[in-house]
Amino acid sequence: MLRETEIRGLSGWLMVFLLTAVLIGAVAGLVQAALAASGWLIAACVFVLVVDMACYAGLTVVYPNGAKVITLFGVYGGTIKAPGFWWVNPLTLRRKLSLRVRNFESGKLKVNDRDGNPVEIAAIVVWRIVDTFEAIFNMDDYEHFMHVQSESAVRILATTYPYDAHEEGQISLQHSVAEISERLRHEVQERLAKAGIEVIEARISHLAYAPEIAGAMLRRQQASAVIAARRKIV
Repeated sequence: MLRETEIRGLSGWLMVFLLTAVLIGAVAGLVQAALAASGWLIAACVFVLVVDMACYAGLTVVYPNGAKVITLFGVYGGTIKAPGFWWVNPLTLRRKLSLRVRNFESGKLKVNDRDGNPVEIAAIVVWRIVDTFEAIFNMDDYEHFMHVQSESAVRILATTYPYDAHEEGQISLQHSVAEISERLRHEVQERLAKAGIEVIEARISHLAYAPEIAGAMLRRQQASAVIAARRKIV
């Protein structure tokens, strides 16, 4: 299976110097050929000029925390990650990718928790691309794929745990922040690994009972708190 291959292009500044030198020489030769009325020499100088100008199209810039994915006639040639001014084969296609850390916040999703209570939940996923080949060639749209899979992982997480803990030491969405965040990060990472994406952090950004039961659940929590307080007094 193909994986990302990091490559380096030729120095762009060196190629600018060489191409400019060739351009000046070809123009001078064209003038001399025109004065000498030499047809074959004129044709040779024009050919050199055309090729030289076409080679300027191979110049490309890679910014810090950026990358250029290189393909030649549909064949993956490698990825340039080193920032700088480079020259590559002018016939290649170069797709720009950002390797910066990015945030995605899901919308508020309405799902049932493990106990069947409807809750609203949203999450923030901090991510970045680590394998440009998988991000480009394994997915039609890696950002859309990341959004859909992240929201799917949030839904599954919400149905796996109760909103509130009913027993001592029980993991719940509301109180077990560290455990839930790590579980969410693991779930999202498993889904996004095939897209060349690393999940740095994932955490719940919004959690509440759905409006239609929020009042009833609040009264239930208050009643439970009163009962617990009375037991302590007794």
